[in-house]
Amino acid sequence: MTDPVLPNTGLPNTGADLLAASLRAHGVTRTFGIPGTHNLPIFGGLSRYGITNITTRHEQGAGYAADGFARVCGQPGVAITTTGPAVLNIAAAVGQASSDSVPMLVVSTGLPSSYPSVPSGFLHELRGSQQQAMSQVAAISHRASSVAEVGVAVARAFSYFRAGRPGPAYLEIPADLLDQCAVDARLPVAVQPEPMAPDPGSVLRAAAAVRAAAALRVTGRVAIVLGGGAWGAAADCLELAERLGAPVVTTANGKGIVCESHPLSVGVALHSPAVQQWLADCDVVVAIGTELAESDFWRQPPHIGRALVRIDIDAAQMYAGQPADFPMVADARAGVRKLLCELTNQGQLEDLCERDSLERVSRDAAAVVRDLIDKRNAPTRVRDARWIPYLRALREVLAGDAVITSDSAMCCYYGALPHLPLGPRGRFVHPTGFGTLGFALPAAIGALVAAPGRQVLALSGDGGLQFTIQELGTAADIGKPLPIVVFDNGGYGEIRAEMTERNQLPTSVDLKTPDLAQISRAYGGHGCTAATPAELRLAVQDALRTAGPTIIVINEDRTFLNTPRRLR
Repeated sequence: MTDPVLPNTGLPNTGADLLAASLRAHGVTRTFGIPGTHNLPIFGGLSRYGITNITTRHEQGAGYAADGFARVCGQPGVAITTTGPAVLNIAAAVGQASSDSVPMLVVSTGLPSSYPSVPSGFLHELRGSQQQAMSQVAAISHRASSVAEVGVAVARAFSYFRAGRPGPAYLEIPADLLDQCAVDARLPVAVQPEPMAPDPGSVLRAAAAVRAAAALRVTGRVAIVLGGGAWGAAADCLELAERLGAPVVTTANGKGIVCESHPLSVGVALHSPAVQQWLADCDVVVAIGTELAESDFWRQPPHIGRALVRIDIDAAQMYAGQPADFPMVADARAGVRKLLCELTNQGQLEDLCERDSLERVSRDAAAVVRDLIDKRNAPTRVRDARWIPYLRALREVLAGDAVITSDSAMCCYYGALPHLPLGPRGRFVHPTGFGTLGFALPAAIGALVAAPGRQVLALSGDGGLQFTIQELGTAADIGKPLPIVVFDNGGYGEIRAEMTERNQLPTSVDLKTPDLAQISRAYGGHGCTAATPAELRLAVQDALRTAGPTIIVINEDRTFLNTPRRLR
């Protein structure tokens, strides 16, 4: 099969046309970005090939929007920037996508291909290689050297997205190539490979370990840990848990893979010392699609399980953190299905039913789960009480398939991650690992574009929101309902608490919060405050019926803010 020739649009087939045609050939119909002096031909090409660009107010917002788009719809998000400062502006968003294994393509212009290597004051000139700078945050970084190479580079990026562990790709196109003609240029299209299946021997060894632990018939002998890489295997992971009677713990990115109201779901709890100790005492821990990293445990990763089975598409993860005793390099769904089949073939699951009844095992496991949740919540009960009633109000209002985007804010990682239940039809989009601020609002914009028929809500703190508050203008342009719930603690609350815990006088953390509701109205949106959970419930209901963004501010009790975290 030959690659299609670039269609004749009635205009010269240029490098910009080739880029747009290549994106369209890979299913791209929406991009996020800002036109600039050097990338104007790109936007002309997008229009000619039926691709709509959502214009953000800052390149970082474009990156976060592309990230949110990708996480919600499962297709790569695409962001367009111009040369120099625009590329550096989006770098933080690329770093976040890399940390969370999100497929995102950033396309930027670069200095002309014939431009001398010695700096000479060219507009947007970066001292050093723009492409090499992005290689420090992107999974792959490429500068095209010819017009024909543009289509190849796009296909290469999408091939990378479709095979193995995903991440962000950066493509730089020298500005002079955009207007050059592409003579009989080809449009290579990335193929969709078959899901990577595990080595049969690895399945046998892992199944034997799980079988031996389950045969002991003691609740808690087998546990399952799910990360963001397990999303494509949600139903299979639930089946494995139910058939083994195994409690399930998730990372932040795995939140909701197993419905958090399910009797076997401990929820997001890897950060809990009690849950960490329980995992350490398990005979076998099956970890699926997770790094088991410091950002998951909120501390140096502890040793978990007397034996660790890891199912991951990235072979390098078998040796990262705690090495796998039983590695299975595979797509999550293919790996879990093979493990289930092997356990069934060996008779383990049927034997378990005959000896002890699966219902009794699951009932006992559910009791363990309830105890673990109580132990997770007990040390922070006083601290978390400030958010839980409001989070319950949100859960009552939001549909089961709602998308909630999150920020690096106390109300999110202390509050919503453990205390806002989510099911597999919903999605909680959180910036883990890299831990960037200002993520929630632009990521919600990406989610609105990806899933126009679903409710989307952004959850943030006053400090983080102000990193990207200008994207209220983008949200107003889109015109779809978007509640933005902001817990206002008067500045950088987490850092204030850390200073207090160190017996250090808090400095540079107390900020005067502007009238956020008025700012939203100035951008064409709406805004209000909510003093109680009941008021929040009504405000969110109204916001979900109102076109455009609505900021809903919850002013936190300032007397609580300087209490050391260890006393909360």
